[in-house]
Amino acid sequence: MARELLLLRHAKSDWDSDAASDIERPLARRGKRDAPRIGEWLYREGLVPSLILSSTAERARETTLRVCKGLDYKKRDIKWEPAIYEASLKTLLDVLGDYAQSPNTLLMVGHNPGLEELLCYLAPDDVDEVKDEKLLPTAALARLEMPDDWAALEAGSAVLLRVVRPKALK
Repeated sequence: MARELLLLRHAKSDWDSDAASDIERPLARRGKRDAPRIGEWLYREGLVPSLILSSTAERARETTLRVCKGLDYKKRDIKWEPAIYEASLKTLLDVLGDYAQSPNTLLMVGHNPGLEELLCYLAPDDVDEVKDEKLLPTAALARLEMPDDWAALEAGSAVLLRVVRPKALK
């Protein structure tokens, strides 16, 4: 069975909240609606991840927890990864390298521009086909077929299978 990486940008955040800092910004009403849709879609498609890695930013945490409800995934099994917040491409590759021996399907919940940079690095030839709008808007999920060895991921080493946006799941 091929290994898969699911990249999920956090759902829409509330810019008008009273959050003291960017990392504390919560989800907006739309984000609270969209995140479970993605979880339910993953479940229907049989794409329940073996491992979930999430940024520790509040909007990513809330997204992850709402997606997990739709997946029937236990929150105690989530790996909260502070390095994903404001991560560069190199940092995200390092995080994935730390899970090189992980199970077959890994879901990473994070932020732009890092996730888009990672997607463009891993599947540059496939990304051009989805640039009809923003590549990974909030709560968008990219599904990638990955090589067996994640220890040192090279440019172009993955195949983009699909990008799912919540507005398409209404």
